[in-house]
Amino acid sequence: MDVTDTTRSAIVTGGASGIGAAVAQGLREAGVRVHTFDVSGRGEAAQVDVTSEEACRRAVARHEPIDILVNSAGVAGVNAPSWKLPDGEFERVIAVNLVGTYYMCRAVIPGMVARGWGRIVNIASIAGKEGNPNASAYSASKAGVIGLTKSLAKEVADAGVLVNCVTPAVIETPMLGQVSEEHLKYMLSKIPMGRVGQPEEVAALVCWLASDECSFSTGAVFDISGGRATY
Repeated sequence: MDVTDTTRSAIVTGGASGIGAAVAQGLREAGVRVHTFDVSGRGEAAQVDVTSEEACRRAVARHEPIDILVNSAGVAGVNAPSWKLPDGEFERVIAVNLVGTYYMCRAVIPGMVARGWGRIVNIASIAGKEGNPNASAYSASKAGVIGLTKSLAKEVADAGVLVNCVTPAVIETPMLGQVSEEHLKYMLSKIPMGRVGQPEEVAALVCWLASDECSFSTGAVFDISGGRATY
């Protein structure tokens, strides 16, 4: 698939592992110049904390122009009933998953609009559609990502900038280590295909959404959940 020409440049947040790393690899194989951001700073990723708007702005400015943004940075948060979450936990998860996505979009969109071309793909979650029990912060943050995606897409629909999101179910990434065994069993029980997804499967969809081939889809929510929620 011809994602784009070799002059295009992408940022992938959360790019040191999991879905982000798989997306970065897929884009590179398609000839895109990829910059990965990750709070860990592991590997080739620049150490960027997406909960800081100033950090996002500075990091984007170092690599402009940016044609493609994939927001994959995220945390699962503590698995517990809403009223039993540790103080500040809800806010922490929202800050990374939702506010960080907003900060990154805010940093790249003006340049994309000025050049008349851009692709933004936000990694949401099936939890944002259905709400997983004992994961209120994560579910709320990902529902917010879906709403943010739809709103941004309409704001730039006539500017050549397409904004979409994907809603994975359980994907085999290091994030699974942040959830309890009980919660993992619950999530797997909801998947008709009866298995976890692979990062490369998500990356294939994301790379298409970041391509010239994706030309008439914006503000859309693309299911990739093994059949759990095909709406």
